[in-house]
Amino acid sequence: MQEQHLEITISGRYLVESPAGEGPFPVFAGFHGYGQTAEDEMAILKQISGSERWICCSVEALHPFRNAKGELGACWMTRRDRELRIAENVRYVDVVLDRIINGYPVNGTIVLHGFSQGTGMACRSALLGKHDVAGVMLLGGDIPPEHQALDRMRKVHIARGNRDSLYPLQSFDDDSTRLRDSGLPVEILPFQGVHGPNDDYLASAGRFLQAIG
Repeated sequence: MQEQHLEITISGRYLVESPAGEGPFPVFAGFHGYGQTAEDEMAILKQISGSERWICCSVEALHPFRNAKGELGACWMTRRDRELRIAENVRYVDVVLDRIINGYPVNGTIVLHGFSQGTGMACRSALLGKHDVAGVMLLGGDIPPEHQALDRMRKVHIARGNRDSLYPLQSFDDDSTRLRDSGLPVEILPFQGVHGPNDDYLASAGRFLQAIG
C-alpha cells in the first residue's frame, strides 16, 4: 500500500474590519484557538485598546469541524502530515495578507496575534511567511519548538493566565527564556486569569500595540 498526497484548491475564510478614513493604516492579523472561529479571534482583537486604528483581520483555520457540543469550529493542524499542513497554512496566510495589502490602504506595518493553538500559527507566519512583521503577540499558547532563530518575530508580547491549565507554567517559562536568549525585545506578562484574555491582558496588549503603531 502506498500513501500519496494530492494538492487541490479549497476555500479559506477570514474577516476584515477597517477604520474609517483614507488611511494608510497598519494591519493587525489574528489566529484563533482550537475549535474556535474567526469571529472569536476578531472579538479579542477588537477588545485590545487602540486596535480601532488598525485594519483588523481574523483568519479562520482551514479544517472545520463540530465539537462535542455541536458547535462549529476549526483547527489549524494535527500531528498527521504535520510538515505539509504547516506549509499549506503559511501559504494561506501569505495570500490573505497579500489581499489585504492590495485591497486596503496600508502603511506596511503588520502585527500578528495568536491565541491558544493560534500562537503557533502567528509564530510560523512571522518566521516562515513572506511578509515581514513588526511584532508578534502570543496569548495562552507556546512557540513551536522546532524554530531556533526567532529574529523575524522582531518584537514579542507573550502572556499567560496563572490558572491556565492548557498552557503549563513550565512551557510559558521555557518560551520566555527562549525569547530573552534570542535577544529580541520581549514583554512577558503573567496575569491573574485563566485560558483567555482579561482586562489586565487587554491593557498590556494595547500598550504593546500602541508602541509599534
